[in-house]
Amino acid sequence: MKGKIVLVTGAAKRIGRAIALRLAGEGARVVVHYHTSEAEALRTAAECGNAISIRANLERVSEIERMFQEIGDRLGRLDGLVNNAARFARINPLEIREEDWDFIHSVNLKATFFCCQRAALLMQRTGGGKIVNISSLGGIRPWSGSAHYCASKAGVIMLTQALAKAFAPRITVNSVAPGVIPFGDLNPESEAMVRATPAQRPGTGEEVADAVLYFLKASPYVTGQLLVVDGGLSLR
Repeated sequence: MKGKIVLVTGAAKRIGRAIALRLAGEGARVVVHYHTSEAEALRTAAECGNAISIRANLERVSEIERMFQEIGDRLGRLDGLVNNAARFARINPLEIREEDWDFIHSVNLKATFFCCQRAALLMQRTGGGKIVNISSLGGIRPWSGSAHYCASKAGVIMLTQALAKAFAPRITVNSVAPGVIPFGDLNPESEAMVRATPAQRPGTGEEVADAVLYFLKASPYVTGQLLVVDGGLSLR
């Protein structure tokens, strides 16, 4: 990864921060995206070797376009994109309103697509690149209290497969689906999921970062794939 330029969206905290730090440790030039968590983003950027940080509201395609234009202008190319930024909510499906649906899908699915699109256009200038989309266990297993979230993450998986075909052979597109990855105390639902996990523990951001790194370093022959990092929970 030495010298490779990789954008990580939602890199200020949690899984995104773990991914950014891991890539920087592997020699990549990380671009730290954030929206509202400026202090945390600046901290992450500093720990990534004074990396570039860019603020953008991913709900707006115009801001996505501006972010990639800035990367192209300042760095000249983009070798990798990790679409990590996401939102989560638990709402009874009978109570989901239009704004609840849009709150989740505007970032989880719409922004993921347009980030892929703009990244691919930039990557094509220099021969290609690699895209990794972060999905979720909720994209492959139904959670009754988060139907809109599950739909968005299932969409990310199908989007990954469709774009892997559309962007081939110069750009690979793969997906990582984390299981229970806590950053703080577990709620009762998450505790129950951990108890049901064959690995008998939750995962870590670093373990998700390992999976992302695999795809970013993998042969171009690996594309359109889903790697589930869940301790075996999806097997139940």
